Amino acid sequence: MTILLTGFVPYGDNEMNPSELLARRFDGTVAGGHRVVGRVLPVGQRRTEQELTAALTELEPDAVLMLGLFPSRPELTIERVAVNVLDYPFPDNDGERPVDVPVAADGPAAYLATFDVREVVDAWHAAGIRGSISYTAGTYVCNQSYYLALHATALRAIPIAFIHLPRLEATGNPPETPGMSLDAMAEALTIALENIARALARPPEATAVQDRP
Repeated sequence: MTILLTGFVPYGDNEMNPSELLARRFDGTVAGGHRVVGRVLPVGQRRTEQELTAALTELEPDAVLMLGLFPSRPELTIERVAVNVLDYPFPDNDGERPVDVPVAADGPAAYLATFDVREVVDAWHAAGIRGSISYTAGTYVCNQSYYLALHATALRAIPIAFIHLPRLEATGNPPETPGMSLDAMAEALTIALENIARALARPPEATAVQDRP
């Protein structure tokens, strides 16, 4: 089985994106006996959709774990909801800034994660890693890619989750937005991948945890 792991290139004022570094680091590794394929996506409304769609078509992954940078958050956050709206707070890397545009015209208002996000957070806490569940992935490219992945695989209902990462510690963050080392993020990602690998071994109905509070 294949787990697709995605990250993003830097965007805006961020000179480095830890999601890109982790997608490259874990590319070609194995999690629970499953091959991990890392792909780095552009930060652009049209190009993001094109490259994500191409990766999903090429790989037909059995699970997808997506990573992105949310620099103002002080800890890891795993997203429970993806919404069907593009409302960029600032332009993407191609200079585009859609406002009140649907991600998919034929899609529902929102999708919920198809993976037990609370299991991941509990495992992070057991390992001493800062993390929590988030109920908003924003309305920028991260949310767009999350929604697109869930929409494209809706009939297959494979495990999909999105993790937002804080800044790297070494980037001179102000005290109110502390960062996290790349090694700590890598440990958290290993835990998340192991949880997804276990989910792949369960019956399909056992992974449908969208109604869990």
